Amino acid sequence: MNPIDMEGLNQSIRRARQAVEELKRLGEDFPAVARNAERILASLKMLEINVSDVMDGSPAPSRHHYSSGKQTGAI
Repeated sequence: MNPIDMEGLNQSIRRARQAVEELKRLGEDFPAVARNAERILASLKMLEINVSDVMDGSPAPSRHHYSSGKQTGAI
């Protein structure tokens, strides 16, 4: 398994945020675009939180999804 490139993830999330902010600005008079851009920004915020936690010293994420202590499959 290859190590996770956290700095690369962080940079990609930043680029995605910039692109979605521009999309939101361009689509501000198109309600569906503005609403969906807001939803994307909310998801990006969660990714920022996840990545910053690891970059600040929290344990690295697993490549597997766990639910109720049981492995449910690879992500």
